[in-house]
Amino acid sequence: MSTKNIDYDDLQDIVASSDTGGRDPDGFPKKLIAGLAIAWSLFQLYYASPMPFWLQEFLRNIGVNINVVFDDTKARSIHLAFALFLAYLSYPAFKFSPKHRIPLIDWIFASVGAFLGAYYLFFYDGLVTRFGAPNLQDIIAGCIGIVLLLEATRRSLGLPLVVIAVVFLLYNYFGQFLPSDWIISHRTGTLSHIINQQWITTEGVFGVALGVSTKYVFLFVLFGALLDKAGAGNYFIKGAFAYLGHLKGGPAKAAVVASGLTGLISGSSIANVVTTGTFTIPMMKRVGFSAEKAGAVEVASSVNGQIMPPVMGAAAFLMIEYVNMPYSQLITHAFLPAVISYIALVYIVHLEACKMNLKGLPRAEAPKPFVQSLLRALSTFIVLCVLYFAIEFGLGWLKVVTPDYAFMIVIAVLLVAYFFLLKRVAAYPDLEIDDPHSPVATLPKVEPTINAGLHFLLPVVILIWCLMVERLSPGLSAFWGSLFLILILLTQRPLLALFRKQSHIKQAALLGWRDLVTGLEAGSRNMIGIGIATATAGIIVGVVSLTGFGVQLSSIIETLSMGNIFLMLLLVAGFSLILGMGLPTTANYVVVSSLMAVVIIEVGRQNGFIVPLIAVHLFVFYFGIMADVTPPVGLASFAASAVSGGNPIKTGLTAFSYSLRTAILPFLFIFNTDLLLLDVSFTKGILVFITATIGILAFTAAAVGYFFRKNKKWETVALFVLAFALFRPGFFMEHISPTQSHFAPSVLAQQVSSAKVGDNLTLKVAGLNPYGKHIEFYAQIPVAEGESGEQRLQNMGLTLFEQTTAEGQTWIIDAVEIDSAAAKAGLNWDQEILEGALPINDALAKEWFFVPTLLLLFALAFNQRRRPE
Repeated sequence: MSTKNIDYDDLQDIVASSDTGGRDPDGFPKKLIAGLAIAWSLFQLYYASPMPFWLQEFLRNIGVNINVVFDDTKARSIHLAFALFLAYLSYPAFKFSPKHRIPLIDWIFASVGAFLGAYYLFFYDGLVTRFGAPNLQDIIAGCIGIVLLLEATRRSLGLPLVVIAVVFLLYNYFGQFLPSDWIISHRTGTLSHIINQQWITTEGVFGVALGVSTKYVFLFVLFGALLDKAGAGNYFIKGAFAYLGHLKGGPAKAAVVASGLTGLISGSSIANVVTTGTFTIPMMKRVGFSAEKAGAVEVASSVNGQIMPPVMGAAAFLMIEYVNMPYSQLITHAFLPAVISYIALVYIVHLEACKMNLKGLPRAEAPKPFVQSLLRALSTFIVLCVLYFAIEFGLGWLKVVTPDYAFMIVIAVLLVAYFFLLKRVAAYPDLEIDDPHSPVATLPKVEPTINAGLHFLLPVVILIWCLMVERLSPGLSAFWGSLFLILILLTQRPLLALFRKQSHIKQAALLGWRDLVTGLEAGSRNMIGIGIATATAGIIVGVVSLTGFGVQLSSIIETLSMGNIFLMLLLVAGFSLILGMGLPTTANYVVVSSLMAVVIIEVGRQNGFIVPLIAVHLFVFYFGIMADVTPPVGLASFAASAVSGGNPIKTGLTAFSYSLRTAILPFLFIFNTDLLLLDVSFTKGILVFITATIGILAFTAAAVGYFFRKNKKWETVALFVLAFALFRPGFFMEHISPTQSHFAPSVLAQQVSSAKVGDNLTLKVAGLNPYGKHIEFYAQIPVAEGESGEQRLQNMGLTLFEQTTAEGQTWIIDAVEIDSAAAKAGLNWDQEILEGALPINDALAKEWFFVPTLLLLFALAFNQRRRPE
């Protein structure tokens, strides 16, 4: 397809063929697809809501013995059945296959696939009784089901994920015939074993990934679809342009912010590029950006939408299951890297505009005086703070005083807030969706633009409140947000007509109903690829868990990296990028995390580098997202070049260079977990945010080659070094004031007795891993309370004894208490303690290194400022 003369309909075809299916049949099949998509959305709303339990209780009270509550396994089965049926009806088999009718073979595949997807639903009782021993029917159903699932994957996601899944299945079967001394050989590859793992248990296709897609992801995708259908997408884009479009390179800055906000709505990089890029890219070109740079800015900002809390795309919900962490805590850890990444992208745009001396678009209104704007911003902030504390303490008071009616009172308050916000919105004209082909001479006015969609913020606030304050599950939080959006879709048009004293209230209500129906359909259509991807990724996870391939892979990576942590991380990052070039983010994260998370942790432990699990998973998540940018397969770059008319490969390369600040962050938070706000106080968190932001700006200035003036070579090098110092001050301070004292195991009890309770005791240990291989690794255990060193060790779960050998005295672990801190750290009986280390509590804080670093950075900036252009 030519990128020079592409129209809006062609762009929508790009999104449809990638995200929702390229087939658009006529007549009954079209209505059937729409009806099934709506039914899927309604089922997911029902499953996520408290309604099944209320209905079950009601039916019991009236003497009706019908089970209306679906357990997780049955719900996963229904979810996959819908996904398979819709995949075969929505995605043609080949490019030359008919798009306006559905061939008979696709009807057959869809029906059989849906039946086998719902296998748990139809044969649940029998599967439970013969768990682990599938009969002939199960094996036949599993074989056909896997083949149909892989074909649906090929149609909706392309060949790469299919090839990877097939390779793993072949390895599962033929690995048992490999010589036993081969590192990748195993002994669990019979057909019965494979089908039992993949289709009968919840360890393969119906595993955690599909469970997360069923329980959480669908509701968030539906939430985004309903929010977009309500008009929030257009509101976010126009709001960003109204506020930022007049600045240097303003349209590009607005594109970054608009794409970040659109990331709340769409988890798809390609859809984000087309949704916002249709408007932002022509505007960027208008103020002087080249076609490739305009497309690259849109790609970099759209892809980053997936790392932006609170939604973070589908992979975030998988992460909470794999890491076993509350979603609110995950958002806290992911917040800082995402925010500073977006700040850096805005800064990249600013530097590019400075280099080319670009201006912004003219405003439609005269700018307000700076003092007035500052006072208005300050007053808005104060009002928001007062409102926040009033709601938080008011809700807390309500729950104490009226626990039985607090829920109803909150609903009443939300409805009143919605009513008054909508009344204010009615005073301003609706935001029209601009024609992407028409030239934009001026920016939209700030006040009418911002006020025209204030009610769209309520469902987002509800979502964040439920996640962060009420600590509800992600699925239930998205359910309440979606329920409020359904109310908005049904009522906003007639209420606005009523407030504006217009006569077409009935027609407005019908339009609202139509918006709701199309929103429910769009949510399901957007979920087809994700549902299929998570099910297929489950095949790979099932093979890894059945064969122990993850541990074997860690040995391979350790050999290739020669024990060097940084080289190991580079290998993992490269592996993630290569896999991600053909996989959607969700599937890429499942595959890479199941293979590589264990590798990073195990190789790190064996080389004295203990990495928190959340840091490891965010590392592979970030590089999975980066694959959407990376040429030659970065689909987001191709979509952007289709809009801009630029060269897709050059667009991708430029976008990759802009995304280097995202690529550097995972390495930084692996080595400095303060960036993830792990065990960081509020005041230290503020310091980390400020210094990390300055650090990423310095890194960006070095990468772009422009700070306040064009960089000299030594200035670029200096900026890189100063950025590194701001991100990892401990690297330098460790040489000035060491933070750990190392000691022999013979004085372990004495050292522990004088340590502070809660300090991390680091032990270097030698022993056998679960597969019988002799390894050395490091373990960290918090020092427990106790009157003596021996008692403290026992309270930590450790009992030691001294053993005399020909080489001298050794200290052996005699016992490890079950579920103790020592057991959780990976210690076990008969392991030998080689060395111990404890923190030096009077060591200089690493933050002191910020002082000379910031002074040097200020001096460099001052030197550039006084230099002529």
